Amino acid sequence: TTNRVKAEPVKLSMKHVSNGTAQAVVLNAGNANACTGKQGYEAAVKTARGVANELGIPETDVLVCSTGVIGQQINIDAILSGIPALCTGLSKNGNELARKAIMTTDTNYKETAVEAEVGGKPVRIGTMAKGSGMIHINMGTMLSVITTDCAITPKMLKSALRESVEKTYNCVSVDGDTSTNDTLIILASALAGNKTITRKNTDYAAFLEALNAVNTEMARKIAGDGEGAEHLLECTVTGAKNDKTARALARQVISSSLVKAAFFGKDANWGRILCAMGYSGEVFDPAGTSVSFSSGAGDIAVFEKGVPLSFDENKAKLVLTEGEVTIKIDLADGTGCGTAWGCDLTYEYVKINGDYRT
Repeated sequence: TTNRVKAEPVKLSMKHVSNGTAQAVVLNAGNANACTGKQGYEAAVKTARGVANELGIPETDVLVCSTGVIGQQINIDAILSGIPALCTGLSKNGNELARKAIMTTDTNYKETAVEAEVGGKPVRIGTMAKGSGMIHINMGTMLSVITTDCAITPKMLKSALRESVEKTYNCVSVDGDTSTNDTLIILASALAGNKTITRKNTDYAAFLEALNAVNTEMARKIAGDGEGAEHLLECTVTGAKNDKTARALARQVISSSLVKAAFFGKDANWGRILCAMGYSGEVFDPAGTSVSFSSGAGDIAVFEKGVPLSFDENKAKLVLTEGEVTIKIDLADGTGCGTAWGCDLTYEYVKINGDYRT
């Protein structure tokens, strides 16, 4: 997380992962163990120690993640009593139970995997995640654990993850809040038998492409499962001066509460999109900008090169009624492109968070 108020397990995991190695991750849902002081930190330490003792690995090789209500002390006795069964129950088929156990307000499981050829060997990358509310740019509560059998040095693994996150997880916004507990972990076992990736070469590029595919899918799943959401929103910006500008504009659009509310109402209010772009801080020419909407029900252009277009409101509402809608923005000012994902803002979101003690 980039939040200055970091949960106790985040602090511990940051310390443990500083040496570039980890062998186990333990996650709990229902209690964030955030803003809990020394007692909370000690609880995270005891959790890591308990898992380490059961698995016979160094305590510093265990990472801890928590999600749930902020500001309440965690029931460490309950966790410690359950660790032996968790460790003896480890299995290659445990993914379904694990992905379900970490859910909070999520309505859908979030899991995906890909296989790609790296250095002539099949390499697999899989991930599970949770996230539905308190989701915003810069890892914002979202937990995700990625595993791969690729042989790659810790330095290159960290590099690939950072590159991928910038284009995927850091391009998601549900409600504009970044949590105290956001955590993304990647573990590599080297069991694929490929030549170890030690630098940025063709093997690194192949691995990064596969990692991007996994993370993009998870970013879409998280955005589409936003609390109370009825629509997955994808904003693509093309024709920008560079990719960084394109991504920043796309992020700003899907982060706008007014844009989100308009899509909840199936209202093709493109003015809110231009407004959001305008206060993004990015440089672009509104006079050269075009906007259209696309979904399974068709496409409709609403703004072209700085000029409003007449369009069929009934057709627009039909396009925006679909569960997945794409906002297409063309700046006609370069080759830069970027995509971000979000969701609409509904009455249900307010109900969920009015009843949920954060």
